Amino acid sequence: MTQTQMWAVILALPIVIAQSLYLFIDSRKRGRFPWLWGLWGLIHAPLPLIVYILTVRRAGRRGA
Repeated sequence: MTQTQMWAVILALPIVIAQSLYLFIDSRKRGRFPWLWGLWGLIHAPLPLIVYILTVRRAGRRGA
């Protein structure tokens, strides 16, 4: 592993962990499969956050 790759991993870890924590906490508050969102947010970035905002957060505004 080169030094550039090592820095990329070091910088990506806090971003992915923060995304996962946000998705888990917010979806648990809304009752929308918190473990699914948390795990998906932990293994991918930034797609789960975008999908979550477009589906769960937007649906909450409409009163669904």
